[in-house]
Amino acid sequence: MKVLVMRIDLKANYVHSLKEKRMIVKSLIGRLQNNFNISIREVENQDLHQLISIGIVKLDLINKESDQSKDKIINFIEENCEAEIIDIESEIINY
Repeated sequence: MKVLVMRIDLKANYVHSLKEKRMIVKSLIGRLQNNFNISIREVENQDLHQLISIGIVKLDLINKESDQSKDKIINFIEENCEAEIIDIESEIINY
């Protein structure tokens, strides 16, 4: 079993309040959960209105599936979110 662990940092320069940021994060998390079989949560920067940090965990059987999942998740975020991806950390753990 392979465990894909990702942390994605996004910057949303157009956001002007925490309320607006929460709406964006909630929408993004919901769409990602509906499209991929993942666990996802905002993990940091909750008090900063222009920075979004999300953590993602996904189980796969082989490394190839984890790599494909990672690419699909990143592409989905780029295509469906106006926020800019500024950093991606990922690791595939053999379990």
